[in-house]
Amino acid sequence: MSLLGSFLSDEQFQCSICLDVFINPSSTPCGHSFCMACISRYWDGSKICQCPLCKKTFQKRPDLQINRTLREITEQFKSMRGGGGGGGAGSEKKAFGRGVPESFFEELKKKLPRPLPKLPIKRNIEAAADPALLATSVPNQSPLSTMTFPPEPPPPPPPFCRGGGRRRFTVTGAASSDDLPICEIHRRGKMMYCKTDNISICPDCATEDHPDHDTVNIENEWTKTKAQLSVSEQEIQEMIRQRIRKIDSIKTSVTELQLTVEQETAGSVSLFSELVSAIERSQAELMEVMEMSRRAAERQADVMIRQLELEIDELRRRETSLIELSQLDDALHGIKTFTALSGHPPTKDWTGVSVNTELSTGTIYRTLAAQLESFQKELRMAAETGFPASVLGLGPVRAQPRIRRVQEYAVDVTLDYNTAHPRLIVSEDLKSVRCGERHQMLPDNPERFDRVICVLGREMISSGRHYWEVEVGGKTDWDLGVARQSVNRKGKIDVTPTNGYWFLSLRDKNKYAFRTEPSIDVQVSLRPQKIGVFVDYEKGQVSFYNVDSKIHIYTFNNAFGDSIYPFFSPCANKSGKNEGPLIISPVTMTD
Repeated sequence: MSLLGSFLSDEQFQCSICLDVFINPSSTPCGHSFCMACISRYWDGSKICQCPLCKKTFQKRPDLQINRTLREITEQFKSMRGGGGGGGAGSEKKAFGRGVPESFFEELKKKLPRPLPKLPIKRNIEAAADPALLATSVPNQSPLSTMTFPPEPPPPPPPFCRGGGRRRFTVTGAASSDDLPICEIHRRGKMMYCKTDNISICPDCATEDHPDHDTVNIENEWTKTKAQLSVSEQEIQEMIRQRIRKIDSIKTSVTELQLTVEQETAGSVSLFSELVSAIERSQAELMEVMEMSRRAAERQADVMIRQLELEIDELRRRETSLIELSQLDDALHGIKTFTALSGHPPTKDWTGVSVNTELSTGTIYRTLAAQLESFQKELRMAAETGFPASVLGLGPVRAQPRIRRVQEYAVDVTLDYNTAHPRLIVSEDLKSVRCGERHQMLPDNPERFDRVICVLGREMISSGRHYWEVEVGGKTDWDLGVARQSVNRKGKIDVTPTNGYWFLSLRDKNKYAFRTEPSIDVQVSLRPQKIGVFVDYEKGQVSFYNVDSKIHIYTFNNAFGDSIYPFFSPCANKSGKNEGPLIISPVTMTD
């Protein structure tokens, strides 16, 4: 084997995984080197990271980096092994059949610490093993080109001294004190580091060129730095843990905010609904009491007037008798008759009598005032501490048992194709409906709506309780509710409870209202994606729920007076802006 083989051999630059020369070599913490791609693939999919050579196990997958020094040497080795041209007049001479140019050894001689004295040819074999003997060579002749070598490879050459050159680079890429670069001026290892100029220097440079600079021993400084690295690593890990905890805290805050919004919404709806109900109830009672008081006063006045009129008639008759008596000439008869007429007829003393004008509304006002006082107290409490579960009458907000109660009356609702407006497209399973761009050719049967873009359900409701849910998604307009069986389905229709329609409407994405006379606007803080409709036929109630947030929206109270059907209207297509369907979805019981 050649001298080059003793310094640079294929085995030293060979990855033990792919058995080829290194490509982007990377060193593991145990000191072995592999191609970056090879060791990455070797560890991919494995729960335990282990060195392929020494089998050392790493608890955490090492963060490997490319060993740049080894990569540079590998690239130089590749160029030396495969470079060079033919033996023309201008070509360089080759050495030992390895394709290594003689200039490489010339550069090697320049980097040796001492000049090369002449060496007899017969000592060439010893020179191959001892660099000291390599210092003697035949003048005017390349010493390496005249050497002969034994067939067996010689042992690895000893390392150069610290002050005279570099130690041979190992395949592992691990650094040691002998791996230090050599100062080109003083030929000593650069074992010092100048913090002022941020460069590595030898001790002589430190004395001559950096006397006032902050210089330290590289190995000692690295030992201190590694201790600081451990502290810094722990600090970074703690900072990471703090930020992970902060992320969890933020997510928890968002979840709690959502629950608070649901609780606040449900509480405010409950509180204000109670207030509105109390005011409406008090107003109705006031109207009734005042009407009753008015009628009682009128009846009392009629009786008193009739009594007074009877007394007036009697007094007038007595007055007439007295006038006639005064015109008589018979004195005796006049005296006798006057005695009978002189007394007043029996009458009632009307001095303290009057019509009762009291309306008896004080009790109602006092009751309403007490309810308003209670409302103000609850309102102040809500402003300070929020709505407790007791205000809702529910328990924990997320449970919302009121919705679960109505979901127990879920029924399977389907669409009646024969009632659909000609622009409506009903799915084959009769569970969804959307509005098309134009009319379809459909028979104009009596059940079909020809002006209002709507469709009825097939299930007739004439008793009991019924519940179904409809997905409204991102639609901008829709109507949902119930309609009386006997409603007019032809021509322009006024869709109000008076005409047999009870439904909730959405217009322009955020305007919710109930089609009453006049319409009732509703503030919905959480936009529903799914609407629940509950009907209690005996009570005459139609209630609407936001299924996703488990919130009651509104309840109609009105006697139906006839059988009713589920009512659906996806509204006009609006050139594709409102083309989404209304979908009757299966009811999933809410926990």
